[in-house]
Amino acid sequence: MNSNTPFFPLLFFSLLLSIPTFSESSSPSPFVSDSGPVKPTASLISFLEQLQETSLKTFGKSNFDPKLYVDLPLKFELSVTKSAFDRLPKSRNGSIYAVDLREYINIYFEGAGEDVVYASPEDFVSEPKGFLPKVKNPEVRAWALEVHSLWKNLSRKVSGQVRKQPELHTLLPLPRPFVIPGSRFREVYYWDSYWVIRGLLASKMYDTAKSIVTNLIFLIEEYGFVLNGARAYYTNRSQPPLLSAMICEIYKRTGDLELARKSLPVLIKEHKFWSSGIHKVTIQDVKARNHTLTRYYAMWNKPRPESSTLDEKLASNISDVSEKRQFYREVASTAESGWDFSSRWMRNPPDFTTLTTTSILPVELNAYILGMELDISFLAKVTGNSSISKRFTKASHTRKKAIESVFWNAEMGQWFDYWLSNRTCEGAETWKSSRQNHRVFASNFIPLWIESFHSDTVLVKKAAKSLKKSGLLQPAGIATTLTNSGQQWDYPNGWAPIQHMIIEGLAKSGLKEARLIAEDIAVRWIRTNYVTFKKTGTMHEKYNVQKCGYFGGGGEYVPQTGFGWSNGVVLALLEEFGWPEDLTINC
Repeated sequence: MNSNTPFFPLLFFSLLLSIPTFSESSSPSPFVSDSGPVKPTASLISFLEQLQETSLKTFGKSNFDPKLYVDLPLKFELSVTKSAFDRLPKSRNGSIYAVDLREYINIYFEGAGEDVVYASPEDFVSEPKGFLPKVKNPEVRAWALEVHSLWKNLSRKVSGQVRKQPELHTLLPLPRPFVIPGSRFREVYYWDSYWVIRGLLASKMYDTAKSIVTNLIFLIEEYGFVLNGARAYYTNRSQPPLLSAMICEIYKRTGDLELARKSLPVLIKEHKFWSSGIHKVTIQDVKARNHTLTRYYAMWNKPRPESSTLDEKLASNISDVSEKRQFYREVASTAESGWDFSSRWMRNPPDFTTLTTTSILPVELNAYILGMELDISFLAKVTGNSSISKRFTKASHTRKKAIESVFWNAEMGQWFDYWLSNRTCEGAETWKSSRQNHRVFASNFIPLWIESFHSDTVLVKKAAKSLKKSGLLQPAGIATTLTNSGQQWDYPNGWAPIQHMIIEGLAKSGLKEARLIAEDIAVRWIRTNYVTFKKTGTMHEKYNVQKCGYFGGGGEYVPQTGFGWSNGVVLALLEEFGWPEDLTINC
């Protein structure tokens, strides 16, 4: 895809399939007030949003991508660029002529992505020594080497111009090379990077993996947390916190004590970001014990700059100013979750304006933070810091109890999201069983990925049995939800990270039955990736798990290719499970 070709967001909402709904007493109440923190907006971003809006009005909806305009690097100072924009001739109705706007953009801006330049990874070799030894099928092996070679295509670094004149760019001046997801995603992204790194480790590209982590550490040092992505317009939110997991995976492969030592204070800083302030929620259980848990909560109550025109359109029927601000915060908070967007976060799906993410305690976020606590304890131990290790071991035990008390439903064998009655979260909220959301999402099984849970064989048996009966297991992998809303994090889409976490959790449990389920899902997922690759010549961001050999769709942008985490998961699964010579790879 040409990164400079805009496209129109393909939003569509189909009727829901049958889903359980909350009673009036258990669903979160709509709120119209918004009093949370808001990060300041840079002048450059405000101007690029204005350019985005003008371009939509001038060029029309066809093939319009709002993100393209906030990714444009300026050729001249902002004041010069704005003055030239203000001088553009206008028609009687105040609109700008397409030919003039097109010429203006060509004169005053570089192309989107031109400040991200190709970086040849120094640790790449066409066939690494010891690459995927369990893959015996020559056809699968040849394809795996093709996927491995994609790391070269996706490797980038920030151009010298960004460091020289950062005020002309929304791209942030990362110190080291990185791997991008692909297509319109021209910068590094937080949680994508975990599965990119898993693939790089399978490809023996340890230096590239460390380089990515170094950039994420840089973001924490600069901003206090890892941003959603390396753009100035992402400074208002994070993404699922998996940096500690990345560092532990690299350490286990390389034994790099210096990396472990350097990362420890940064990870503690990130842990504080997620376990205090606006993200912190206290729930009092039936035994009157208080549990501290975490929610997604963006520091933003305006349209997302990268999707400003789209967000404004979605909010156009909300008349109350405070309610509109809260809607924008919910949109940004959902983007922080990585599941943007899904019926999972809606009070009344498929009505997009009923997003209520800040009123939900998400199962998987708290599992990730439990994993972070275990990782910090491990890294502290191997670097000789016993006091920090003990502190975070204790924190992990506390969070495990909280997850068991608030999310786990032993009768149904799943961990369920918990819906808050009051999003202000002042003081402790009393736990009620009716506030567990019993709708089926793939996230209900993500705690299996964390050692604290996949080491419990009784629990794994219950969860594995529940997964088999859930309806999520489809011919080509695990569906994200059972609801076909037209949103991309809903049925029939399956996503690489979801497959990998559930597969790995089941496989690590040590239970034969659980590993067989894991292997079966892995085979389905690898097959659909392979067949789709052979049909289209590329790896995809998401797949339609309803049938083998089809990529996914829906959501606010057209399907993307590349694709970082899909490549990484395929390589990680082939490394773990291999592929027998006599097992067919076709659907």
